[in-house]
Amino acid sequence: MYALHKSELAVLISKSTILCIFSCFIFSHNCCYLSRRLNQLSSHDPLWKRHCKKYWLISDEEKSRRNQSWKAIFISTYSDLGRYIQYYATLKKAWDDLEKYLGQRCPRMIGSLKESVQEEDLDAVEAQIGCKLPDDYRCSFRIHNGQKLVVPGLMGSMALSNHYRSEDLLDIDTAAGGFQQRLGLKQCLPLTFCIHTGLSQYMALESVEGRNKYEIFYQCPDQMARNPSAIDMFITGTSYLEWFTSYVNKVVTGGYPIIRDQIFRYVHDKECVATTGDITVSVSTSFLPELSSVHPPHYFFTYRIRIEMSKDALPEKACQLDSRYWRITNAKGDVEEVQGPGVVGEFPIISPGRVYEYTSCTTFSTTSGYMEGYYTFHCLYYKEKFFNVTIPRFHMVCPTFKVSTARMVSKNAVVFHYANFFKLLECLLIRKHFCCKIRSTEQYSD
Repeated sequence: MYALHKSELAVLISKSTILCIFSCFIFSHNCCYLSRRLNQLSSHDPLWKRHCKKYWLISDEEKSRRNQSWKAIFISTYSDLGRYIQYYATLKKAWDDLEKYLGQRCPRMIGSLKESVQEEDLDAVEAQIGCKLPDDYRCSFRIHNGQKLVVPGLMGSMALSNHYRSEDLLDIDTAAGGFQQRLGLKQCLPLTFCIHTGLSQYMALESVEGRNKYEIFYQCPDQMARNPSAIDMFITGTSYLEWFTSYVNKVVTGGYPIIRDQIFRYVHDKECVATTGDITVSVSTSFLPELSSVHPPHYFFTYRIRIEMSKDALPEKACQLDSRYWRITNAKGDVEEVQGPGVVGEFPIISPGRVYEYTSCTTFSTTSGYMEGYYTFHCLYYKEKFFNVTIPRFHMVCPTFKVSTARMVSKNAVVFHYANFFKLLECLLIRKHFCCKIRSTEQYSD
């Protein structure tokens, strides 16, 4: 429990008010008067209203429901959540915005959210894992204790023809149960979990194995190392606050589309749109860490394409897609051209007002690349008429990653081994040279 000290009260009172009080003190030279005025000010309820709204997001409706003064509400809330005063308003707003948005777009996901936990629950987890939890993480769980292990997951989904991922935000007990002490993931706490792929995002609770404290990442086992502790990392956040609020912002601003009552983590560049005649093509992309690796370099991306004909187009503009052409360029400038019939085995018909969407994928041996091309259509009313529709260039870039320290140690050990080998070989050659020289000298002496 946190008590509100006088020094903290002084911080909450505006500077102009403090100066006003001290100006009275300077002219009156009366300490008792200053003390009395400060006491009156600390009981002035409208001042506490501003701080209740700023730090705890208390509304007038909630104040009426509590039937308490603003000062009483501030002090009682501070006694419970005071250690989180720098985080609470930001995280509470993020949770409120997310709940409001999901209530309108994905109402069934709201039912998977768990009620908040208490301070003693978080303290017990810290004792269980032997590590301190960051205050922004603790604060979030004082608002909501993650969610149930259900589908769809709160932290986004991704689907291909033969692959599905949906990440749940783990509750505190499940996260503690998955706390890692093994080499490669030492002192890492899982934040999310996918029941289909086993994929998790982890938060480093200590600065070990090349990770920064509180850094958040996807694990990526090194496919070329024999050491199981060689785990590379795709970085997704520098702190819980930044990681969670940036995700929520993308969701509630429409940055991530809602498809079949799920949040799909496709990123759409507003510049990535091309219109040819009455047909508009736009592209969204996503990186899949669970299908990617740093060693060997294999970066897997999926893209979602939306083809739409203007609703104002004439009926005779209806057409059917015949083929596709792609020009694929990696970060080294290597170009691959692909041409084939239809898209994902289909030959969609586009008519005024109709939208066709499909998902496909590609891989790069470099950390980034881009694709562009065109579709060839034929008109349904004039079957001999063919035309091309531009696919805008879209870029794909993998997130920042870190190479496993275990791999770096192994590499250094190999370099050290070869250095010693060549040094030994050099010594042997020198020794052989001198032995031959001594023998030839002895023969000359004889």
